[in-house]
Amino acid sequence: MRKMTLDLEALRSFMTGIELGSFASAAQTLNRSTSAVSAHLKKLEEQIGQPILRRAGRNLELLPAGELLLSYARQLLSTNDEAVMALHQVNLQGQVRLGLQEDFGEQLLTQTLGRFKRAYPGIQIEVQIARNAELVNSVRQGQLDLALAWDDGHPLPNTLPLRSYPMQWIGGGDSEDFRLRPLPLILFEAPCLVRQAALDALDRAGIPWRISITSRSLAGIWAATQAGLGLTVRTAVGMPSDLQMLDKRYGLPSLPSLKLVLHRLDSAPSAAVKVLENCLLESLDLAQPALAG
Repeated sequence: MRKMTLDLEALRSFMTGIELGSFASAAQTLNRSTSAVSAHLKKLEEQIGQPILRRAGRNLELLPAGELLLSYARQLLSTNDEAVMALHQVNLQGQVRLGLQEDFGEQLLTQTLGRFKRAYPGIQIEVQIARNAELVNSVRQGQLDLALAWDDGHPLPNTLPLRSYPMQWIGGGDSEDFRLRPLPLILFEAPCLVRQAALDALDRAGIPWRISITSRSLAGIWAATQAGLGLTVRTAVGMPSDLQMLDKRYGLPSLPSLKLVLHRLDSAPSAAVKVLENCLLESLDLAQPALAG
C-alpha cells in the first residue's frame, strides 16, 4: 500500500486559518488567494478521506478529524520550520539580549525561545523579564538588543509598532464581588500604564474604588485575583484559565487598548538579533490574533 504524505503547505493554510479565526485572514497572512486556501482545505479532506470542518452559522467548527489533524499539523510544521531555520543559518553565532513583558514571558520563553535555541544553538540568548519602564530604560542604556513592551507614548529611535490589545476587567470567584463599592482593585505599584488607565476610567465613571493589593509581579496579581481579593486590569494575554473577563453587566467602564511595540537598539542589527526578531514576530502573528484589538 502506497503511503500518503500530507501536504505541508495545505497544513499551514489550515493551521493558520484556525489560529487566526478566519481563512480569509490566513490567505492574507500567507500571501495566497482565498481560493488557494480553500483548495488546500479540500485537498486535506481528500487525503484523509473525511471532512475536517463544518459550518455553524457564520463560523466554521472543527470536526473530530480536524481537531486531530490540527494537533499533528502544529507538530509537523514546527519541526519543518525548525529544520528550515537551522539549515539556512546552520553556523550562525552571536548573542542577543532580549527583554520581555511578564505578560508574554511564559508563552514566548517556553515555545518560541525553546524552538529558536534548538534551531540556532550557536546563538546565546540573555532574557530580562521586567516591567515596562525597566525594559525601556535598558534599551536606552544599551543593555538590551530587543524589548517587547507596551507603548508608553515615547517611542525610541528604532521602535517597531506591532498591534493593540484591549485592556480588560478581570476577576475570579463570586460574580457578586464584581459589584462591590468601593471597587477592590489588585494592581501593580505606580507608575504603571495599566493602573493609571483603570483609575482614570473609574474616576470618569464616578465609581468609587480602593487599592486592596499592590504587587511588583504579574504572578502576584494573578494569584490575588484568583483568590477573589479584588479585580484587576490587564489584557487577556497570559490570563489564567480560571479567571474571567468581565463585561458591562457589572457596571464597569470601558477601557482603552494597549499598543505592543518592539524596541530595537540598532537600526542595522546583527544577523543573530535579526533572526530572533523575525522569530518573535512570527510567533506573535499566530499566537495572539484573537486578543488583538
